[in-house]
Amino acid sequence: MARYPLTLWLKASRPFSFTASATPILLGTALAFYQTGRVDVLMFIAALAGGVLLHAGTNLISDYFDYRKGVDREDTYGGSRILVEKTMQPRDVLTGGFVAFALAFLIGVLLLTVHGWPIVMFGLAGIFGGYFYTAGPIGYKYRALGEFLVFALMGPLMVWGAHFVQVGQLQWMVRVGSVQIAPLVISLPVGILVAAILYANNLRDIEDDTESGYHTQASLVGRRKARIVYAGLLFSAYLVLAAMVVARLIPVWALLAVVSIPAALKVNKIIQESLKHERGHLAMVDVMTAQLHFQFGILLAIGIVIGHWVKF
Repeated sequence: MARYPLTLWLKASRPFSFTASATPILLGTALAFYQTGRVDVLMFIAALAGGVLLHAGTNLISDYFDYRKGVDREDTYGGSRILVEKTMQPRDVLTGGFVAFALAFLIGVLLLTVHGWPIVMFGLAGIFGGYFYTAGPIGYKYRALGEFLVFALMGPLMVWGAHFVQVGQLQWMVRVGSVQIAPLVISLPVGILVAAILYANNLRDIEDDTESGYHTQASLVGRRKARIVYAGLLFSAYLVLAAMVVARLIPVWALLAVVSIPAALKVNKIIQESLKHERGHLAMVDVMTAQLHFQFGILLAIGIVIGHWVKF
């Protein structure tokens, strides 16, 4: 494998997207703090590093297969463009993805020695889910299944996994006072928004994906209807949040996340007005949705932490 400067590897791994994997880990850790009043910093760092490495590996391998399959081309917006611009060799990018997965696996071994076999389930799901996102024979990204799998892997799976490495056991329900929180339930809003990140990307790339012969949820319904689906994803996250507060499944402080609504309205406006503009108008909607996801997730996590100290 050729030697490349760190800046190229950073560009290839798309670090701007890492908030999508960091956010559920922060939320799972916040839930553990709400329950126990403490955080194991070493376990948090290990979980965060493992999650980001899995994400980086997925991005690198996705770039490789998208380039090989003709999805990423000079006239498209997707990927890191590191291969389209021919600044790295495809085989080296693929190898880099495997290295990232191997490092995540080593972190999993460390967690295994501390917490036992359940961590294997989370780790293998992350590795296989990340690899087969674009790799054959599954390549579920190209079969209009990307949003469903991303929701599961970077929503419930990561939140539950981060909670597990803090408390050391798999728990379906966390009870603190009169409030009961299910790690899988609290993950729903961030899971929905991480799916919205991919949906925004696919909505922007409908023509490119169709030309390449691949299908996404957005390309199946068309640009006009896809705008409605995108808006539904964004605002269903807030509706689910409100429903959980009303049902006393999460502390009322979790409503702090509604502070992110202006960011949601801003990116949704760009999407809804997309029929009036050239496709370049949508160039940054995936990045903007990722920023919204991070803002929402951080505020939700802060609300959960506040709920540990201030209860109604």
